[in-house]
Amino acid sequence: MRILKAFAAAAVLIPLPVMAQDIVFGWNPNPSTPQVDVAMANGYFEDAGLNVQIVPFVSGREAFEALLGGQVDVAFMAEFPAATGILTGQPFAIIADLTRYQGMRIISKDEPLASAADLEGKRVGTSIGTNTDFYLSNVLASENVEAEIVNAAASDLVAALARGDVDVIVPFPTYYGPAAATLGDSYQEWRAPGYQTHYVLAVNSGMSEEKSAVMEGFLGALVRANADVAADPTAAMDATAAAMQGIVTPEVLADLWADSVFDVRLGSDLAELLHGETEWILSQGVVRGEAPTLEAVKSFFDPAPLSAVAPEAVDLD
Repeated sequence: MRILKAFAAAAVLIPLPVMAQDIVFGWNPNPSTPQVDVAMANGYFEDAGLNVQIVPFVSGREAFEALLGGQVDVAFMAEFPAATGILTGQPFAIIADLTRYQGMRIISKDEPLASAADLEGKRVGTSIGTNTDFYLSNVLASENVEAEIVNAAASDLVAALARGDVDVIVPFPTYYGPAAATLGDSYQEWRAPGYQTHYVLAVNSGMSEEKSAVMEGFLGALVRANADVAADPTAAMDATAAAMQGIVTPEVLADLWADSVFDVRLGSDLAELLHGETEWILSQGVVRGEAPTLEAVKSFFDPAPLSAVAPEAVDLD
C-alpha cells in the first residue's frame, strides 16, 4: 500500500507533456515557398508546439475554397483568388505575404516575342479567371492589342503550344521548365513587366482570434525559416527540391528564384494590388457589384498574428 502511494505521489510531481496543437494547412510543394520547406525540414513547427497536417491542392483557388468550406485552417495561394473573395464578401483574412515573384513570362514556339504588339491576332492560351489572365489582359491593354484568348487548364497549356493549337501561352511559373524542356530549341519567351505575383496565407475570419497562439506559432516558425533562406539560399533550394521530389531541378529553381523576393511580411502594396484586381474582375463581368475602396480591401487583412512575432514586417499604412 505504501509503494502504491509513493508511485501516486511521484506521478503528481511529473509534469504531463504538452500536447501539440493541430493545424491543417492547405499547401502543395512548390518553387515559391522555401520558408515552408525549411521550417518542415528543420522541425520549426514542432519547436512551436504545432502538428502541421498538410493537405495538398492542385491550385491555390482550390485551397481557398477548402478554407472557406472549413476543411483547412490555413490556405496558401497566389493573391488573385482573394480578390474574388473580397468582391463576394467571403469570411477570410490574409495573415501573411510570403513571396513576391516578378518573372511572369509569355511563351511561344519558334517566333520571338519582344512587345505586346507581337501578340496582335495571335491565339493566346491561358487559364481564364486566374492571375495569368489578369497579367495577359494588362499586357494587351498596354498597347491596345487584340488577341484571341483560348481558355485551357494550366496542365494542358504546354502540350497545346507544342501541338500548334495555340500560338502563345501564358502559364503559371511552375510550367516554365516543362515548356522549355518540351519545346527545346523552339522555346521563346518574353518577360513582360507590369505585374508581381504575391504568394499569401489566408485563414477563416476569426480564426486568428480563436487560435491566436497557434497562428503566432505558425508564422513565427516561417519567420525563423525565412532568416535561414536568406542566410543559406543553397540549403533552402535543396530543401525545396527535396520537397518537390525532383519535379523541379535546382537549375529551374535558380532561374525562378532570380525573380523572387522571399520575405514574410504584410504590406499596403498587396492591398493596392488586390484593389486593382477587384476593379479588373468587375470590368470583365465575372462578378457583379461595386468596386471596394482600398480601406475595404484592407479590412480583409489580419495583421495581429504577424505583428506579434515580427512587428517590423507589417506596414499597412
